[in-house]
Amino acid sequence: MLLTLSAGALCASATSQSYAQAQPIPTYPTRPVRIVNTVSAGGPADVIARIVAQKLTESWGQQVIVDTRPGAAGTIGAELVARATPDGYTLLLGSASTMVTAQLVQKSLPYDSLRDFAPVSMVVISPFALIVQPSLNVKTVQELVAAAKAKPGQFNFGSTGVGSTSHLGGEQLKMLTGIDIRHVAYKGAVPAIADLLGGQIHVLFNSMASALPQAKSGRLTMLATCGATRSPLTPDVPALTETWPGYEVITWYSIAAPAKTPRALVMRLNSDVHRVLANPDAVTRFQAGGNTPAPSTPEAMHDYTRNEIEKFRKIIKAAGLRFDT
Repeated sequence: MLLTLSAGALCASATSQSYAQAQPIPTYPTRPVRIVNTVSAGGPADVIARIVAQKLTESWGQQVIVDTRPGAAGTIGAELVARATPDGYTLLLGSASTMVTAQLVQKSLPYDSLRDFAPVSMVVISPFALIVQPSLNVKTVQELVAAAKAKPGQFNFGSTGVGSTSHLGGEQLKMLTGIDIRHVAYKGAVPAIADLLGGQIHVLFNSMASALPQAKSGRLTMLATCGATRSPLTPDVPALTETWPGYEVITWYSIAAPAKTPRALVMRLNSDVHRVLANPDAVTRFQAGGNTPAPSTPEAMHDYTRNEIEKFRKIIKAAGLRFDT
């Protein structure tokens, strides 16, 4: 069995612990704070970072700036935070890409996800969605699997890049179902969706934020979501784990500080981020992008990251994947 900690368990662990004992830091912040976003401006991560930054600015009365540092699959920005002074003034919007898959696919990663960061909290989660070209004439994952088995090697699935979560999610499905479909890597969700719409690829694992508009318009068919349970945004769409138990692939974003950030400051940040995640306006804006607020303890965030690394390490090994980066 693959080692995994479900997003539901992550959230449950957050609510089971009290934050009242955290020591306040009354003099923090006394100057602007920056949240480093590791992907291009305008995308889902940027939107999430800006919601958090705005609400923290309102709470603190001190400017919180989103510092966009894309490049090298997000590792440039992550390295910047890992090497920053651990004083709470440089934070990272972490993701599965920067904190999990980069650890597994990059040979000379300049940081260690578990050693070089002090987790603050999970921010939001969103299940991946399995979407297909309507021309395939399949309405369920079972029908897709049957069609793929009837034509081994003739179907393909797209991802947002070699070693990305969407790539490894596809490899996990191949392992669970025994289908033979080819992987096609893209440099992001936009070109992948364009080729899916154009019929150049047949299947795509993508974030709910990107997949939902196309599914609602009828231009693409959403066969399943990939969370531990059905998404409240698409209650009529089954979760893939209903048919293949244990399958879970989600998009997630967290807040992390550099390692050696004082514990009291980490807990102050944790408490303040949790207030953002309970803010009705922030919740509405998160949900509009297909994201669900998912506050956690720092310890639960650390454990979740570690377990995701191990889960995908096993998938990579079982699939015989090799990476040159």
